[in-house]
Amino acid sequence: MMASCASCFLLVVMFSASCKAITSSDQMCTEKEANKTYNCENLGLAEVPDTLPNTTEFLEFGFNFLPTVENTTFSRLIDLIFLDLTRCQINWVHEDTFQNHHQLNTIVLTGNPLIFMAETSLNGPKLLKHLFLTQTGISNLGFIPMHNLENLESLHLGSNYISSIKFPENFPIQNLKVLDFQNNVIHYLSSEDMNTLKQATNLSLNFNGNDIKDIEPGAFHSKIFQSLKFGGSLNLSVILKGLQNTTTKSLWLGSYEDTDDEDLTSAMFDGLCEMSVESINLQKHYISDLSSATFRCFTQLQELDLTAHHLRELPSGIKGMKALKKLVLNVNRFDELCQIHAASFPSLTDLSIKGNMKKLDFGAGCLEKLENLQKLDLSHSDIEASDCCNLQLKNLHHLQYLNLSYNEPLTLQSQAFKECPRLEGLDLAFTHLHMKGPQSPFQNLHLLQVLNLSYCHLDTSNQHLLEGLEGLRHLNLQGNHFQDGSISKTSLLQTLSSLEILILSSCDLLSIDKQAFQSLGKMNHVDLSYNSLTGNSIDALSHLHGIYLNMAANNIHIIPSPLLLTLSQQSTINLSHNPLDCTCLNIHFITWYKENLQKFEGSEETVCANPPTLRGVKLSDVKLYCGITAVGIFFLVVFLFLGTVLLIFSIKFLLRWKYQHI
Repeated sequence: MMASCASCFLLVVMFSASCKAITSSDQMCTEKEANKTYNCENLGLAEVPDTLPNTTEFLEFGFNFLPTVENTTFSRLIDLIFLDLTRCQINWVHEDTFQNHHQLNTIVLTGNPLIFMAETSLNGPKLLKHLFLTQTGISNLGFIPMHNLENLESLHLGSNYISSIKFPENFPIQNLKVLDFQNNVIHYLSSEDMNTLKQATNLSLNFNGNDIKDIEPGAFHSKIFQSLKFGGSLNLSVILKGLQNTTTKSLWLGSYEDTDDEDLTSAMFDGLCEMSVESINLQKHYISDLSSATFRCFTQLQELDLTAHHLRELPSGIKGMKALKKLVLNVNRFDELCQIHAASFPSLTDLSIKGNMKKLDFGAGCLEKLENLQKLDLSHSDIEASDCCNLQLKNLHHLQYLNLSYNEPLTLQSQAFKECPRLEGLDLAFTHLHMKGPQSPFQNLHLLQVLNLSYCHLDTSNQHLLEGLEGLRHLNLQGNHFQDGSISKTSLLQTLSSLEILILSSCDLLSIDKQAFQSLGKMNHVDLSYNSLTGNSIDALSHLHGIYLNMAANNIHIIPSPLLLTLSQQSTINLSHNPLDCTCLNIHFITWYKENLQKFEGSEETVCANPPTLRGVKLSDVKLYCGITAVGIFFLVVFLFLGTVLLIFSIKFLLRWKYQHI
């Protein structure tokens, strides 16, 4: 009985440690890069905080209160390169506000109700390149200060009340590359207006959301643009007629969901014959009299986007489109793949039929004339095939990227992609895959580098499933399940010696064999998040160095001391949303964690779950006292006293027994 009591006292001493949270004061601004990049948005600030270092280069200061900006407002931040003042209720920008900011190249004033900008308000920066005056109430371009804009490359004036694009005389426009007038009230474009832009070359000009009712003949004559955007215009015939003798790489004429525009006719596109354009976007329109003649003036196009055109079939007999390299037919209503009449576009390298509104029949040999095709996207189209995919992909020997994700179940043959030996990227995510036999359907894809098999309901017990992929670098197996919730040392991963990125999140994993990743020595990114792994699973990564390791949202309570060496070898670690133990049983890990905070991401969500008094406290704010406390000392003294008494009584008992038996 006495020995039992002594043991109890000893246990009390051993566990008489105390713990508490040290709460650090929150910084007003979020530091993104030490001494350089800070986010001070939406903090109710009326001035620059003193805690912001003078070396700050990138500052997001939006959604604060700065009705007036003066030359003293940001004067000490002389290294600023980027300054975002979105929605700071700025009314006045005074003289020489940025006179000391010689490196400043981007100023964002979006969403401020500007009343006045001094003529010299933008003086100071030597290379001011980007100016955002979106939604600032500007109605006249004469409002914009002209001083010090000689190097300006982009000017954003969207969502204002501008009706004329005529710039003041001598406005420095020669270096402009982007000029954004979207969502203004511009209804007419004259030759005089456009002549003010003649000094700008290869300009990207955005008129999206303006109801252009007329363009003066010759306004765009002999002008060269990088891109022109007239999205949402109600009368495309006016636009195409007004753009005669224009050269542009890209022409965006798409519509929007909330735009009640008229149906298009083939005759409206006659204007394309009088201009030079490489790429056209016509999304969300409807051509009422679609025929092969509709494409008469499309012969020079290299890219064509007919997204959401209510197309059930492309006309057969389209001629002269040998220059077309990219065709986008997303969100249409084809019944089968052969209805696009692919032979009309023999030079295609990129074809997208994503999000078809009806179940799409994959067909057989529908694309065989596209022998130059390199990229094919058929995702989200309810494709189903019981014998995939060589007949369907016949003659696509140059295909490099194939997306069949988010489709109906596919049954893959052995060497299912034999027709596409040059595939480098294959996406089958969220498509239920069945395999014909144990052999790998991917075994001839020796050049494949990226494979997405997430949520494919794979039979992961098939060790041959990924054979032949010796060049694979990126593998996503998210959402697939492994037998008994464990990855064994003989798993399907063993043949992937070149793998660099492995995603195994949400796989219901309980454990990983220590040898499971032994053959994957080149890995630099491992995502094991949202499983039920414990700290011991880290041992499977002991041979890896410098990796990004994500073990967020697992079942990690305690990380044993011997595994800290494995963690210390890695570059970035995420242990957030784990039920971490913040008692002295985990003291070695907690101490190491606080000494290596720079390695961890998600620190705000890396919190204690136990003991209850520290639940929800950030691990970095916890301090443990694991020595002997005053209570522990008291019990230790009592224990020693009782031990001494017990020893004395034992000696007396032995001596008495000895004398009694002499």
